[in-house]
Amino acid sequence: MDLAIARNGSSGSSPLISAIWFVRSMSSSRLSPSGRVLITGGAGFIGSHLADRLLDDGWKVVVVDNFDPFYDPARKRARVARHADDPTYHLAETDVRDLEALRSIFQRFSFDAVVHLAARASVRASIDDPITCQQVNVTGTQHLLELAQEHGVEQFVFGSSSSVYGTNPNVPWSEDDTDLQPISPYASTKLSAELLGHTYQHLYDLRFVALRFFTVYGPRQRPDLAIHKFARLALEDEPIPVYGNGSTQRDYTYVGDVVRAIRAAMTYEDESYAVMNIGSGQPVPLTEMIDTLERVLGRPIEREHLPEQPGDVPQTWADIDRAGQRLNYEPQVDLRTGIRRFLESHVQDPEPVVRVGA
Repeated sequence: MDLAIARNGSSGSSPLISAIWFVRSMSSSRLSPSGRVLITGGAGFIGSHLADRLLDDGWKVVVVDNFDPFYDPARKRARVARHADDPTYHLAETDVRDLEALRSIFQRFSFDAVVHLAARASVRASIDDPITCQQVNVTGTQHLLELAQEHGVEQFVFGSSSSVYGTNPNVPWSEDDTDLQPISPYASTKLSAELLGHTYQHLYDLRFVALRFFTVYGPRQRPDLAIHKFARLALEDEPIPVYGNGSTQRDYTYVGDVVRAIRAAMTYEDESYAVMNIGSGQPVPLTEMIDTLERVLGRPIEREHLPEQPGDVPQTWADIDRAGQRLNYEPQVDLRTGIRRFLESHVQDPEPVVRVGA
């Protein structure tokens, strides 16, 4: 099934290259179909796609999610409901800030890996409520690290963010560049969590892999994020808000590519501590993204120009060489194809079952 997906679903690369990428990724990781993984934020955008993929791969999946009302929790509940009768899937509705609730989960289950994706994820929300952002993103991460080391978990994969680079002018951004200039509470919490991971790796030999995600989009994307928000407004014949002059650039990354990277990181063993960028390596100006959305929709989009937003960085641009070398990571889906897939899913079914790489 996966080989067919790699051959037929790639965009921007030949079938031969896609098939080679698949074979390399298979040979470079120790697949563990009988393993059990804890996914925090597993009812969310990226986490629900990852859970679907791992269940298909034969993993047992435990999801922790608090169904935060930042956006309609019914969306997330619909994602987990499809697994209600699956004996290899378990949902624990709790908050990563609740240490004792998490402890009971670790006492009940033995995990081969933890994939920590739960977060207060909005830059703007973090400016409005920085205390909650700190509690969820830093304290919550420390709770999980503490329990992982207590219970002998071998692999901890952390969903970090390109926002840690902030206003660093040295692009493309490399993991070797220590000139990190976060400009929002959200960004600072992600960097703090990475450093906590380094501490726990040093003290307890817990393997920690931080993946810095760059502007992830695709089916099930949060409704407040640009591509989803712009598409919804355009389909309703409403103007879209353009903050600043439209020259900001983002390294848009399709969710299926991100899931493949996480899957590879779950079995990565060459280093005890690693940080890797997960992006497309191709920054796109905001105006170009909107033009692409217009072309895929086949209709003009009215723009409403507004002042720049605090906390927004002027550009993101990932150097993805390290992930390519260590995880055999190679983005498969270009922006036009990814937007088309998002729009198809949005029109046909707001919460579709999407095979990553399809």
